[in-house]
Amino acid sequence: MRYFVCRAFHKTVMGSNETANAIANSLSGVLRQASEASQRVGTTVPPRLVAVSKTKPVADLQAAYDAGQRYFGENYVQEIVEKSPELPNDIQWHFIGHLQSNKVKTLLEGVPSLSCLETLDSEKLANKLNNAVESLGRDPLQVYVQVNTSGEESKYGVEPGDECVSLCKHVLTSCPNLRLAGLMTIGQPDYSSRPENFETLKQCRKEVCSALGQDEGALELSMGMSGDYVQAIEMGSTNIRVGSTIFGRRG
Repeated sequence: MRYFVCRAFHKTVMGSNETANAIANSLSGVLRQASEASQRVGTTVPPRLVAVSKTKPVADLQAAYDAGQRYFGENYVQEIVEKSPELPNDIQWHFIGHLQSNKVKTLLEGVPSLSCLETLDSEKLANKLNNAVESLGRDPLQVYVQVNTSGEESKYGVEPGDECVSLCKHVLTSCPNLRLAGLMTIGQPDYSSRPENFETLKQCRKEVCSALGQDEGALELSMGMSGDYVQAIEMGSTNIRVGSTIFGRRG
C-alpha cells in the first residue's frame, strides 16, 4: 500500500512541477516577444503584462508569481474574491470583466489589493465605484474606460467619440476617488481582418486628451490579448491582457 501511495504522490508532484515549468516558460516567451515588439517600434519600456487567469487554479497563478509575474486579471467577481486571499498580497489585481453596479462593494471589499478596473462603461458605474472607494477609505482606484471599438452588440463599452469623451470627463470632474488611467478595448479575435479596432482606440485617446487638455501620453491603451498582443504593442498598446498563451487553454 505504501508503495502505491508514494508512487501516486510522486506522480502528482511531477505533474505539478511540469505545469509550473510550462507556465514559467510560456510567461518568459510572452515577455520576450513583448520586448521585441516594443523595440521594433522604438519603445524603450515594454507594456505592462496582465496575466489573465480566469478559471485557472490558484496553483497556476502561484507558479506565474514565482516566475516573477505581479499583474493578474480576472473576469468574474466571485473568482477574484476567492483567489486573492490565497495569493501574495503584493499582486496587482486588474478586474477585466463586465462589472454590475450591485457587485461593486463585493469586489472592493473582497480584493483590497485591486489595482485597476479596466471595464468602466457608464456614469452610473463610475458613481457607484467612487462612492464605494470613499466609504471603504481606500486609495483612489485606477480605471480604464472601455470602448466598444468593433461595434458588436455582444460587447460592452461606450461608443467611440462623444460618448467616450463624456465618460472620461465625468470621471475627472465628478469622481475624485477614481483615477482615469486610460482606455481599453476587447476588439475582435482576428486582428488581421479588423486592425482598425486598435486604430479606433488610438483615435479615441487623441480626442479625449484634446478635450481634457492633456498630453496623449497621459492615458494608457489597454489592447491586445493572446492572439494579437504583438500587433497591439506595435500599434501602441501600453497594457496587454494575455491568458491562454501563458496558462494554456481553458477547459
